Amino acid sequence: MDVLTRVEQEGAYSNLLLNQSLQKHQLERAEAGFATELVYGTIQRLNTIDYYLSSFVAKGLVKLQPWVRNLLRLSFYQIYYLDRIPPHAAVNEAVNLAKRKGHQGISGMVNGVLRNVLRNKEGLQIPENLNTVGRIALTYSHPEWMVERWVQQYGEEATMAMCASNNEAPHVSVRVNAVKTDRASMLQDLEASGLEAHASALSPAGIVVDSGGNMALTEWFRSGRISIQDESSMLVAEALHPEAGMRVLDCCAAPGGKTAHIAELMGDQGAVIANDVHPHKQKLITDQAARLGLKSIRTMVSDALTLSNQFEPESFDRILLDAPCSGLGVIRRKPDLKWAKQPGEVDEIVALQTKLLDEVHSLLRPGGILVYSTCTVEPEENIRMVEQFLRNHPNFTWAAENTASQAWRALYSGIRGESGGNDMSHIQILPQDYHSDGFFIARLVKTQ
Repeated sequence: MDVLTRVEQEGAYSNLLLNQSLQKHQLERAEAGFATELVYGTIQRLNTIDYYLSSFVAKGLVKLQPWVRNLLRLSFYQIYYLDRIPPHAAVNEAVNLAKRKGHQGISGMVNGVLRNVLRNKEGLQIPENLNTVGRIALTYSHPEWMVERWVQQYGEEATMAMCASNNEAPHVSVRVNAVKTDRASMLQDLEASGLEAHASALSPAGIVVDSGGNMALTEWFRSGRISIQDESSMLVAEALHPEAGMRVLDCCAAPGGKTAHIAELMGDQGAVIANDVHPHKQKLITDQAARLGLKSIRTMVSDALTLSNQFEPESFDRILLDAPCSGLGVIRRKPDLKWAKQPGEVDEIVALQTKLLDEVHSLLRPGGILVYSTCTVEPEENIRMVEQFLRNHPNFTWAAENTASQAWRALYSGIRGESGGNDMSHIQILPQDYHSDGFFIARLVKTQ
């Protein structure tokens, strides 16, 4: 209840706040899992929950104190969406919380609302007379403006699949540090410890852990044999095709997962310059490099819009611009994001992405590869952004198959691409495609 209230009132990130709370209270694994389900599930289904609850709260949800509103929401989530919680237990716990936090009047109201919900649960249905956008938005609990964009961009069926996928629990996936071990050995160690795990179908460095809890608390993580990373995100370094001895620039590097993967693919031989605009995030990158035993990574703090003033033109073999974006591909991991975003923010971020591409491209040597990536599904930030860049910079073109690594060529055949470039040049992964993050990756080569 406290986490949900702070997310609503303070704009706190649910994943960060929840992790802090779980560490503070040191819950048993099953209890921590249940708390996670309640927080994420309630946020995921927020507008549908509010739609149903509004008919049971006489004075309206908006007029309730924030903590009361969120207590009703998480209680409704248990009653309506979860099978394993006895309804009377959910109601009793809510009433007890209301007594502790408020007074008799509030606990009586909470009790009355939730018992009324129980009596009418079977009759709660999405109205049949809604238009397509309204029906999808309420059925899958997404903002209407977002649903409307996706229906225009991807069609009704794909939008429903994307919204449904965003409400599912994310996979736990780890990247194997090739400098210290290999995937086959790591899989054997995981299975020998009683964990269920299998090789990622997307990344040759990836492992999906089906049961294992928080992998960051394991000795494998502490010793630098694995990192926690989504499978889609692991494809970015593969797309860059870095080789030993190269000089690589990661323009927006924090927290450093892709930076480290680049260094690992280079066998830690060469130079990876990891830049980020936020000083406090520099330590995240250096700590990660130290944990993984990578010595080729050099960090710097700078606005990426000024990088051309700090390096000689054509001084890098590879450049990664993992651009700031709307983040609409990672809603499964950050469910509060869909309620926090506004349509105008996409236009603002597109302007920044354009400036960043215009700023960093001159630092790439002829024949070098520039990878542009985002964790969003918005065409304006993705395929249209790159097509605009190519129109404005005729000395760049789509990277052809012969510039791709063997791993990328093998992966590409199984990944859903979009039309608009040569083979192996770019991919748009939607959240429902592989149960991984929504991601866009484009490979460009400088011709002269």
